[in-house]
Amino acid sequence: MKLQQLLSFSDLGTQSQSDALEAEVTGLFFDARQLQKAGQQGSVFVAIKGTQADGHKYIGDAIKAGAIALVVEDKSAVPADYQGHVSVVPDSRQMLDLLAARFYDYPSQKLFCFGVTGTNGKTSITYLLEHILNARGKSTGVIGTVNHRAGHKTWENQGTTPDPVTLQSRLNDFIKEGAVAAALEVTSHALDQRRADSVHFNTVIYTNLTHDHLDYHHDMKSYFESKQRLFTDLMWSSLKRPLFAIINIDDEYGRKLKLAEPVLGWTYGQKESDFQFKILKMNFAETEFELKTPLETITVKVPLTGVHTIYNVVASLAAGLTCGVTLEQGIKALADFNGIPGRLQKVVHSSDKTVFIDYAHTPDALENSLKSLLKVKTDAKLSSQVITVFGCGGDRDKTKRPKMAEIAARLSDYVFLTSDNPRTEDPMTILADAEKGFPGDFKNYTKEVDREKAIQQAINVAKAGDVILIAGKGHEDYQIVGTTKTHFSDYEVAEKYLG
Repeated sequence: MKLQQLLSFSDLGTQSQSDALEAEVTGLFFDARQLQKAGQQGSVFVAIKGTQADGHKYIGDAIKAGAIALVVEDKSAVPADYQGHVSVVPDSRQMLDLLAARFYDYPSQKLFCFGVTGTNGKTSITYLLEHILNARGKSTGVIGTVNHRAGHKTWENQGTTPDPVTLQSRLNDFIKEGAVAAALEVTSHALDQRRADSVHFNTVIYTNLTHDHLDYHHDMKSYFESKQRLFTDLMWSSLKRPLFAIINIDDEYGRKLKLAEPVLGWTYGQKESDFQFKILKMNFAETEFELKTPLETITVKVPLTGVHTIYNVVASLAAGLTCGVTLEQGIKALADFNGIPGRLQKVVHSSDKTVFIDYAHTPDALENSLKSLLKVKTDAKLSSQVITVFGCGGDRDKTKRPKMAEIAARLSDYVFLTSDNPRTEDPMTILADAEKGFPGDFKNYTKEVDREKAIQQAINVAKAGDVILIAGKGHEDYQIVGTTKTHFSDYEVAEKYLG
């Protein structure tokens, strides 16, 4: 693609040469380090003013690495002797998103695109949708927390919703791998930073909004408003038709959600809704529930447990309908679903102790997981104890730490408070912050800063029939202490000590 083609929908700028505009563009970058690493002549560098760094400070590095064009907000940051093309724009972050979509030839327009947002449940729904659609021969790519994947190919990720260049590139990769659909986890950070504005969604899904990311958004109002953009701004700009929104009506923010005019909204939940479910039976291996829709009432059995998990199942079945998969087909597909990594994932072992690994790292998620386990225990009239192992991440929202401790104490028989990616904070300070949430008379807990030792102790004190919830890290296979990332898997550690 020639530079003039890439920039044709924008002001071509105040500095250009005809031969520069005729040059072939080989890459699009907003990080000068990545441009230097790629070593590509013919690249375009977009200088973004970020929350931690200003790309304008690295324009010199980008020029040395071979950038033939610059997109900037501040022209004064460009060296006077630079001979390449310069485009001055009011919002370089927005322009990066537009340029990325154009550079990769608008891949989202060639895929049936699902966008899932909410504090909890995004990963589970993308896994469920992927399984349902693949079972019907609709090859589906996934961009999410665990990884990016399509067909037999998997890419590692560096965040749930990537930057616009990676996002558009990956959607293009999905098409090359034969995908006809894509399921994307869309975070509040990504929506606020306009990383997915040029994705043309068909169907968007709202799960819930609970206490999280307030270190970034500062208050729940701002957090909600960022989520709202997916259902208004991004759906207004989508060229797809028809457009659908699947909304959890049991969530208070779901009831406040506004939709762009072209969007048809469907609600789901346990309360009166378009897709209303009622749990009939649940144990640690499977759940049977009744699903009532405007057209039929059907009984569903899935090899999954947890009330919050059934919310995700229902949302996925409803979303599947928008892509031409009937309820019966979706339910049949889920009969052999193997579960979601780190989402109330049962550790497969011959031990008479039951261990679940869960990504619950917010107060609401932890409460949902523990309540689900307690419901199974109560319904089955079991006398087993529920033992919880959890921690709170360092350099993140500190206000949720005591809230999570209060929930763990209230819903567990015993708690092991430990580390969970302490990063650059003192691990003992994090534990002390959380400990403040334990009621004054609560003594059934142990503080153990070493996460492996905490898991070992929990398994050792558990008796036959007891249930252990290891919460916080889920699918993650690392621990971050200081700035060092080392291999660590809750699942692997649990397996080791169950043996």
